Amino acid sequence: MELLETKRSLLVVIDLQGKVLDLAYRSAMVIEASVRLLRMAELFGVPVVLTEQYPRGLGVTHPRVRAAYDALTVPKRFVEKDAFGCCGEPTFLAALNAIRPPAGGQSRQAVVAGIEAHVCVMQTVIELLRAGWQVHLCWDAISARGEEYRRHALERMAQVGAVLTNHESVGFEWARDKNHPVFKAFSALLKEGPLPG
Repeated sequence: MELLETKRSLLVVIDLQGKVLDLAYRSAMVIEASVRLLRMAELFGVPVVLTEQYPRGLGVTHPRVRAAYDALTVPKRFVEKDAFGCCGEPTFLAALNAIRPPAGGQSRQAVVAGIEAHVCVMQTVIELLRAGWQVHLCWDAISARGEEYRRHALERMAQVGAVLTNHESVGFEWARDKNHPVFKAFSALLKEGPLPG
């Protein structure tokens, strides 16, 4: 597994929606880390895909997450789905290829946030790994309706080849150097305070 590179990265934010998000373990942390990831994607020029699972039944994306997504000027796509794993929805695969096409035989890199860890996130991650993507899981932006569901899902995804990371590590890998043109803005974002408990 390699360090993240902006030219190969894509941020995937999975199903951070009303009813389920309200029940998620440490939901405030997940919301804040996800918003920071979206803002970092904007700073570093990384494309974004945001998904919703059956919003008529589960509700829409959390307002703060949706506002951060709507504010993006980087390439982005919104995908509504019925399949649990995002790759089961053809428009998701089309979105990935449209905004982060394969290039020169190098693996594309998916930075993943979302819920639920043991359902939609895990199925998506396993499918992306099978398709040749490198997958980086932001543990602070991933949850489920219980700490054990979250913990064991993260363990299983790591066992099959995903990398456990966090939103700060993602940003530092995208920057690589304190002299990066947006490093000061990234540093200011981190100084906004610790993630909620």
